Amino acid sequence: MKRKGWLVACIAVAALAFSGSHAFADVIRIGCASPFTGALAPYGDNVKAGVSMMVEEVNAKGGINGSMIEVVYMDELCDPKEAATVSASIARDDTIVGVVGHLCSSAHLAALPTYVRHGIPVISPTATSVTISDQNRDRKGLVWAFRDVYRDDFQGMFLARYAVEKLGLKRIAVFYENNDYGIGLKDAFEKKAKELGVEIVGEEAYVKGTPDFTPQLTKLKAAGPDGLFISGYYNEGALIADQARKVGLDVLKFGADGFDNEDYLKLAKDAAEGTYLTVPFLASEAGPAAQEFMTKYRERFGREVDYMSANAYDAAGILLRAIEQAGPDRAKIREYMASMDTPEKGYAGVSGLTYFDANGDAQKPAFVKMVKGGKFVPAEQLK
Repeated sequence: MKRKGWLVACIAVAALAFSGSHAFADVIRIGCASPFTGALAPYGDNVKAGVSMMVEEVNAKGGINGSMIEVVYMDELCDPKEAATVSASIARDDTIVGVVGHLCSSAHLAALPTYVRHGIPVISPTATSVTISDQNRDRKGLVWAFRDVYRDDFQGMFLARYAVEKLGLKRIAVFYENNDYGIGLKDAFEKKAKELGVEIVGEEAYVKGTPDFTPQLTKLKAAGPDGLFISGYYNEGALIADQARKVGLDVLKFGADGFDNEDYLKLAKDAAEGTYLTVPFLASEAGPAAQEFMTKYRERFGREVDYMSANAYDAAGILLRAIEQAGPDRAKIREYMASMDTPEKGYAGVSGLTYFDANGDAQKPAFVKMVKGGKFVPAEQLK
């Protein structure tokens, strides 16, 4: 189906097998909201890959008390307006007991008021905006939105430390997308970088869909930076990397988890070489369970695992565990997820241990990749 902001339905066949004493229907439905068409569809494809793998694996074991899991994939383009439409559609469908999503922070923030107002538990594998922590409670103070990824304030500070301690940068130019993700990440990075003695020699903003960044890049080049921080997503990031080279801004480039997609390599081509980026999941640091997951993923999709697929796989696993333990009831699912507040009560997944603080946020580490020889490879890590 092609209609923007509407649903693409996918039914995961077979059955789930867990024990439990709750009353289960023949089918349990969950939603998955991400961009499945448009410029950021490769992100959505990776989220869908992770969710579908988890559901199919659990289904193959026989069902949650014999119930099948049906996943309804909602296409919201990473656009706030479309996300608001999708969340309203989910709210009207009381057969959907929980949601994996949204992907982009701005879309997630636009959907949150509906989820909170209607009492729908949601877990995002990728939305990192700090603002989410302040907008996910209902009038009773109950948290309805969770995430198994770190926040931008943590990621930004980590990236600033890496730029100084590992890359040796002293004069950095900042080019950021004018949205919740780009601004939040940029602000956290700049604050920490200045504390570490870095001079921010220039700062420029851009909007999604911009094709030509030459004027801003020329201005940033004149400031004489030794590094360029691109705070945004891979598609514009690839154009910026390519155009920076063309205007002679030949400095070290780095970004964050928004760059973690194979399409960054395809779009930027040779200009991607030497790019550094922070990620929540790194294959070389993963345990045995993750290695098995990566092998299956590679066989299934013919590509390497990115962090979005790994986090989506775990987010779906957390939601299904909550359903298994609490039953297919929105309020009880939320209550169970909120109770996962210590390491002992956490979820040991392929992306590491996930448990939630009082705001529904996960406390998880960051890692660093770089582009070398046209591929993402592990970079030297911070100790």
